[in-house]
Amino acid sequence: MDQTQVIGSRNVTRSASVSPAISRTSAVVVGSLLVALCAHVSVPLLFTPVPLTLQTFAVLLLGLTLEPVAAFAALALYLVEGAAGLPVFSPHGAGGVLQLMGPTGGYLLSYPFAAALTGFLARRIRPASFTSCVLSAAVGSLVILAVGASWFAMIAKQSLGTALKMTVRPFLPGDALKICASAAVAIGLLTLRNKFRSPSDGLDGGTGH
Repeated sequence: MDQTQVIGSRNVTRSASVSPAISRTSAVVVGSLLVALCAHVSVPLLFTPVPLTLQTFAVLLLGLTLEPVAAFAALALYLVEGAAGLPVFSPHGAGGVLQLMGPTGGYLLSYPFAAALTGFLARRIRPASFTSCVLSAAVGSLVILAVGASWFAMIAKQSLGTALKMTVRPFLPGDALKICASAAVAIGLLTLRNKFRSPSDGLDGGTGH
């Protein structure tokens, strides 16, 4: 093999190793922006400080479509963006660190863990299907609700029963719809992706991107 062939081979190897890293980084950034966009689809409610948003849908969708580490990174980046003062949180809040540390901060802080757990389960339950995605997303949603309610009870100095009444029960029907919607979109994306990629990629292969 001459020197030109050696150099060419090294360039191909370098490009092959860089491309997945760029792809993962792009997915993380785009994922954080998706959550920010969904956060601004927000409706305040009179009986609770927790607004009705599409954030949970975005968190679960990222968990179902990204590998667990990437999903965690996307939501962690989202929190960093919000803590830095960027307008990525729901507009019905103090914004920045104050919103993270406020009564509804538990929901925000749970997002990286809920997304990673959703992704982990989605890649362990076989075969990949709408049902398996619903089950995985349901567990992730329960994590969000549990951490959110516990945090609210602590910060607002309310009993756990009151916290559940104000921050969990009113949102259960909507969360059920978000779980089903995220699972449907994830399966749709998986079906579309498998037309252009090997079935071993992503959710269907259990290894992610």
